[in-house]
Amino acid sequence: MARAASSSSVPASSAEEGEGQSRSIAAVERAMDVLLLFGRSGRADLGVTEIASELGLTKAAVHRILTALRSRDLITVDPVTRRYALGHGAVALGRAYLARMDLRALAAPELRRLAGEVGETATLSIRRGDTRLYVDQVVPQHELRVEVSLGIPYPLHAGSSSKVILAFLDDAEVGALIGRHGLDALTGRTIVDEERLRKELAGIRKRGHASSLGERQEGTASVAAPIFDHDGRVIAALSVAGPLSRFKARMGECTPPLVESAARISGELGHRG
Repeated sequence: MARAASSSSVPASSAEEGEGQSRSIAAVERAMDVLLLFGRSGRADLGVTEIASELGLTKAAVHRILTALRSRDLITVDPVTRRYALGHGAVALGRAYLARMDLRALAAPELRRLAGEVGETATLSIRRGDTRLYVDQVVPQHELRVEVSLGIPYPLHAGSSSKVILAFLDDAEVGALIGRHGLDALTGRTIVDEERLRKELAGIRKRGHASSLGERQEGTASVAAPIFDHDGRVIAALSVAGPLSRFKARMGECTPPLVESAARISGELGHRG
């Protein structure tokens, strides 16, 4: 006499369906990992070997993922170099995100508050690949004051805003940046010795802020604090700057409100460090 099947048993078709869903989810996760790698690498393009090595995937798997991403215009490939870069679809996603979360708009109240509190120029800088550029500033009414040029890229080793971004990158990335660009002098005070720069960066990480006395521009002084995103990555810098003759003596008193403002902006971006 045949026994009735146990009510706790799972039909083969259901088990197979569950396994298929798990494989599909894993495939989507790998594709997202590849896409996110382009966003955080700081490099304009990537090769299959680089992607496979950094994510621990096989080259065959990377090829399949890139093919799928290309079909949706999220990734594009250079037919000559066979290197891949973000495509039009990814740009559209980025624009949609920026429309919702504009760092300049988010930081503007803190920038105004900080400039009003300390009575000096407050600036916002963001990282762009291997460089840093000013994207906003609030300037006081002093006759003698500092004003910066927005949108001009500066190296990541010269000046407080640059150094505070560089300090919170990992050592390997710092070494790669130095290897690609060297340490050129912008003024006679720019740090151009790698060992000295690394000691400076270690101190910045410990203190949580950076300072500069004419390292990027002669006759100016500044202090800067990092701004972190929700993943704890440094993405920007907030700084206070003034003429060296006046601001050098005030750097200590201006640092606490600067650090507090940067922390509030980081908190708005989801950072909980």
